[in-house]
Order: sequence, then structure tokens, then C-alpha cells
Amino acid sequence: MLVALIAYDKEGALELRKANREAHVAYLKSNDVVRQAGPLLDHAEEMCGSLIILEVADLEEAKRWAAADPYGKAGLFRDVTLIPWNRVIG
Repeated sequence: MLVALIAYDKEGALELRKANREAHVAYLKSNDVVRQAGPLLDHAEEMCGSLIILEVADLEEAKRWAAADPYGKAGLFRDVTLIPWNRVIG
């Protein structure tokens, strides 16, 4: 199943994001469940969150994946949503 992980950074957390970005990107590349990934941008085009499409067996696997993400471990996010997603185009 495909799952969209939508996460919003805590206010003023850009430096925390930057400090953990290398480990986060390495984590994205370290397994075969990530189908698409990239930062959400604010009006100034600064990173302010994440959108990641995972292909996993179930929501529990998506939760485990998210819990191990270096961004999550660093306490970057104020809100994380995991929701099943259906690809229609692409």
C-alpha cells in the first residue's frame, strides 16, 4: 500500500532541519520503501515540512518507518500525518 507522510516543522526549526538533513536524506536512501520525497516550502521558499510517499505492507510499517526517521528522532515536527494514498496519475 502507498502511504503519504505529511509533516510540518515546529515554528523556528529551520536550523534543526538543516542540522539533521544529511542523516534524514541518508535514511530516505537506505531502504526501498520511499517512492517520492521532498520538503514542503513556505512563502519564502524555505523548508517547513516534508512530504514522503512510502510503499509499505500496512500503516504499522509506515509508523515504524516514521519513528526511525532522523527528523522525527530530533523532534523537528509539530505534526505528522500518515494516510493511505491512491496514485491516479504518474
